[in-house]
Amino acid sequence: MKTSQCTERVALFPGSFDPFTRGHESIVRRALPLFDKVVIAIGVNPDKQGFMPVQQRRAWIESVFAGEPRVSVVAYTGLTVDVARECGARFLLRGVRMIQDFENEMHMAEVNRELSGLETVLLYTLPQYSHISSSIMRELVHYGSDVSSYLPTTLDRALIPAEWNIPKPLTPIHPE
Repeated sequence: MKTSQCTERVALFPGSFDPFTRGHESIVRRALPLFDKVVIAIGVNPDKQGFMPVQQRRAWIESVFAGEPRVSVVAYTGLTVDVARECGARFLLRGVRMIQDFENEMHMAEVNRELSGLETVLLYTLPQYSHISSSIMRELVHYGSDVSSYLPTTLDRALIPAEWNIPKPLTPIHPE
């Protein structure tokens, strides 16, 4: 049994999650065996209007991980290293889809380590999710395309905006 928060392996998974996708869900579910707790941190840029309001993104993510006590969700502005410190995280969790992601993440990992001593843990996106991104999903929604294969499968359907074209039941996430 852990006696101190310092011995807990807490990872902060930061992102805009606008919206949270099946790829994001996969990263978190695959990280759970590695960490005692995963904090999903929704970064908010006050100078930028999001596709989905932050409260909706938070409710969406909380519905995906309902019943999983080791996952929590926070929203923040400012530096990621500051929210990591506030949450007791010693690790940053990031997903990597392609080589460009790796180069960007390597640079950010160096900066974050220098600022705070946080280590970054990269999980590669599973091949079946490598084409999924929030920006592609936003564009597909804009044009009325079916995005059901991009949505987390445990998402509470009541939280999906009525104007989104979701004609079929969500298919289960692939075993990982």
